[in-house]
Amino acid sequence: MWGLPALIFLIAFLHRAAPGVIAKDLMQAFNATGATLGLISAMYFYAYAGFMVPGGLLIDALGPRWVVAAGGAVMGVGSVAMGLAPTPTLLFGGRLLVGLGAAVTFTGTLKIAANWFPASHFGTMSAISATVGVLGALVGSAPLAMLVAALSWRGALIVIGAISLAVAALCALIVRDEPRGAVAPAASASMRDVAHGTLRVLRNPYTWPPFVCFFFLYASIGNFFLWGVPYLRDVYGLTTTRAAFYASLPSMALLASGPLTGYLSDRVLRRRKLPYAGLTAALFLVWLTLVLTLGRLPLAGVCLLLFAMGLVGTAFMLTWPIGREVNPPALAGIAVAVANLGGFVGAALTQGPVGAVLDARWRGEMLDGARVYPTEAYRDAFAICVLFVLIAVGVSLFLKETRGENVYHRLHLAKPSGSARRRLRGEP
Repeated sequence: MWGLPALIFLIAFLHRAAPGVIAKDLMQAFNATGATLGLISAMYFYAYAGFMVPGGLLIDALGPRWVVAAGGAVMGVGSVAMGLAPTPTLLFGGRLLVGLGAAVTFTGTLKIAANWFPASHFGTMSAISATVGVLGALVGSAPLAMLVAALSWRGALIVIGAISLAVAALCALIVRDEPRGAVAPAASASMRDVAHGTLRVLRNPYTWPPFVCFFFLYASIGNFFLWGVPYLRDVYGLTTTRAAFYASLPSMALLASGPLTGYLSDRVLRRRKLPYAGLTAALFLVWLTLVLTLGRLPLAGVCLLLFAMGLVGTAFMLTWPIGREVNPPALAGIAVAVANLGGFVGAALTQGPVGAVLDARWRGEMLDGARVYPTEAYRDAFAICVLFVLIAVGVSLFLKETRGENVYHRLHLAKPSGSARRRLRGEP
């Protein structure tokens, strides 16, 4: 039940990483600048961010089965459209469809996990689900580069689109929203009820710290997904396939550290805020070291830093449990969607400007029709990512500690209404 939605989410995550691998091909095919490439990549995140909350509403109102299957189908159509696109306009349109379909995949996968697994396992299942996305990023690195080498970037996107359509059909046929006989309150609620409940999530002040943390954490992650391969290729003279392999080192580390973070948060520490703040601070130190040594470290040293980036970069995986646990249990889908929205707004709003920073430092060097950026351009671009993570460190101090339990009603009771406060003060 969980595996097929998770597989669709894996394909969605592959698409997030794909522009970094095919950056050179897109520059050659469409004479694209860094800013243009950033905007092409960001179209995914604009669509993802724009439809994430409505997608959460649909999942809560209709259940995840059909919504995730439809998302996989739309994503498949978009991937095929990108592969066939003769102009940048159609390429942007296909990328927009990919992001639109992908917007429901993670929230739907978590909704299935919440319905099919015990509540005490949700932090672990969130981390495992996110790790499936990390596996998608790995598939979207060196394996995708090899597929592009064999079929061209157009052929690779068409094949990925066909696979998406097939898995979406399987999801519609096989997956069920909850175990037989179970009652899922959110799935049985009307759209009006869920839409009204959304206001409770948006008005909840405890919703926003995880939102903002994820905004800045994923702004840094998303930009590395886009510019990691070009950085390794331009600064160290690597082939695209080899650069994609090294750029996947953070994802490789996340495969192990992601589930471990969820397990430690759920079962050992029984905390959310402490590991979130600690891991975010460690990630800041890794990013800072990378920028301060950029272009001076040997490739082996860079690889160690990239692997360390993945080991400590798992704080964002606790965003979804925190967002869920500070909001009404019946609104789990929309609560996770709102928390998740922060990251994709962050990536959408920053990839174009970071690409423009690279363009501003470009010296006019070209190789095979693609721009080659100097070391100082990447240093300036990645310095912005350091600032993003530093902001996340500060905001993480304002997260609400839930200890792995839903604390919405406790928080609500702890804050008396205006009339109750007046009565306590002896006012009429």
